[in-house]
Amino acid sequence: MNDFNRKVENASTRVSQTVAEATERIEKEIPEFIKCLNDEVVPAVRQHSTKALRTASLKLTELADYMEQQKASRK
Repeated sequence: MNDFNRKVENASTRVSQTVAEATERIEKEIPEFIKCLNDEVVPAVRQHSTKALRTASLKLTELADYMEQQKASRK
């Protein structure tokens, strides 16, 4: 039974060490990840959102013009 307890303790120690190392690495990489989001992702999303809004605006203008033409041609 002592052998089993020792193996469990060793496994528990290894898991704890692995988790601690992973946590340390994640904590070091989080600022870089946030910087990447702010510098690369956010501007790209804003640019594409703006472009999509402009395209939608143009299409709505075209639709309004078409509706006015159809209304005028019926009279």
